[in-house]
Amino acid sequence: MPVSSAEKRVVVESTPAALAARVADRFLTRVRARTRNGRVAHIALTGGSMGGAVLRAAAGDPRSAAIDWSLVHFWWGDERFVPRDDADRNSLQSRQALLDHIPVPAENVHEVAGPETGLTLDESAAAYAAELARFGTDEHPWPSFAVCFLGVGPDGHIASLFPDREEVTVTDAAALPVRDSPKPPPERVTLTRPVLNSSKRVWLVLTGADKASALGLALAGASYTSVPAAGAKGRKRTVFFVDEAAASEVSPDLIDQAY
Repeated sequence: MPVSSAEKRVVVESTPAALAARVADRFLTRVRARTRNGRVAHIALTGGSMGGAVLRAAAGDPRSAAIDWSLVHFWWGDERFVPRDDADRNSLQSRQALLDHIPVPAENVHEVAGPETGLTLDESAAAYAAELARFGTDEHPWPSFAVCFLGVGPDGHIASLFPDREEVTVTDAAALPVRDSPKPPPERVTLTRPVLNSSKRVWLVLTGADKASALGLALAGASYTSVPAAGAKGRKRTVFFVDEAAASEVSPDLIDQAY
């Protein structure tokens, strides 16, 4: 069986559509397994085209009707500090793709406060940290995510942790304000590395040839300060779900055919 690099699995599908379907299948399987006996599942979502594609595939899967969504809580790894119904909001994309189509209680959907609430960017980050703390564990003032979805930028960024910026090194906070983001919009709220990496499973989903270099660096063990994706690691499993274009620089012996 092919082995993955430094306990990181690489799963490849031919096209973005096939990849979305495969990740959605794994997601529904994992949520079903987690909630079958009444356990709560905390899920961290991501935005972007693939984040939405995975959730749309999950919404269209008949098995989603068999899940007790009242046991599932949804969060976001980062959010753009724009109004709740702005097209740039990750949470809006997630609602349109999945959350509006399943019977998940409103109180289980934990959105980052936008400027329309009257909060400043700093206050929004503090409020998100406080909300995370309401579901904290014995180890941390935040929940342990059963699955944490992350997109990866061509520069290797994850959530709103960008290369060579202070936010990627912070370990004493759960959520941070981000200003002057290299990628618009400029103001954001992001979870920190300790929160992301306390997740049971971290699933990084990326497609396209422009992501190939970032994927190669992440698998090669680059510095997480320069390539934040290299520092993403779940407590139980870390999986890079990629299409063939993004996998163009991945050695075949790093691709896990069985997962």
